[in-house]
Formats: sequence, C-alpha cells, structure tokens
Amino acid sequence: MEIDIRQVGEGSVVRVAGDIDMSSSPQLREAILELLRNGSRIKIIVNMEKVDYIDSSGIASLVEGLQVARRSKVKLLLAGLNEGPRYVLQLTRLLDLFEVHSSESEALSAWAGPATSSP
Repeated sequence: MEIDIRQVGEGSVVRVAGDIDMSSSPQLREAILELLRNGSRIKIIVNMEKVDYIDSSGIASLVEGLQVARRSKVKLLLAGLNEGPRYVLQLTRLLDLFEVHSSESEALSAWAGPATSSP
C-alpha cells in the first residue's frame, strides 16, 4: 500500500493505493491520526480510488480516524470507493457513518459548501 498526502487549504487529501489489510492498515491509521494530531486541519479526504480490497483492520483504522476526527471537530470524508471497499462498509453497516463522495474532485467541491453524501 502507498499513501500520498497533500495539503489543500485548511485540509488534507490522503491518497491511498493498494490493498488495506492487517499489514498495511497501521500505516493508514498513523497517517490519519498524525494529521488529526497536527490540529491545523478542518477536513481530511481519504481518496480510495486505487483501493480494491480492505479488511476488518482497515475498516477499524477508518472508524478510529472518524471517531478522533469528530472529537477534534474535523470532517473526515471518503472519496472514490470501489466496489470491494464499498461492499465491506455496507456489509458492516458503517457506510452511513461516513460522508462519502464518488470522487476526490466531488469531495473537494463539497469542501466549501454544506456537507452532502452520495452513496
């Protein structure tokens, strides 16, 4: 798995490529939590367009990131969910917890406006 982080205004985009599994999920978890510890972000987009597989440890990392983000009053958005990750989030009934956008560009467009969610 590869992670690329870039700052966009007062937020960050975390681009993830590859499978998110037991061996790689700690890296994703740490990347998200480090951005939240920084305290200067108001939104974080996790772009998963290049992720085809996520297991329960990856889901746990996203949920932990969401919980910390909410406590920190930071919006955590998911973008570009492929069929596999979307199915796992639906199966675990966690999809509705996240603000989900079909692409990074859509999430960036929603950046300045009111929160919207598209399944």
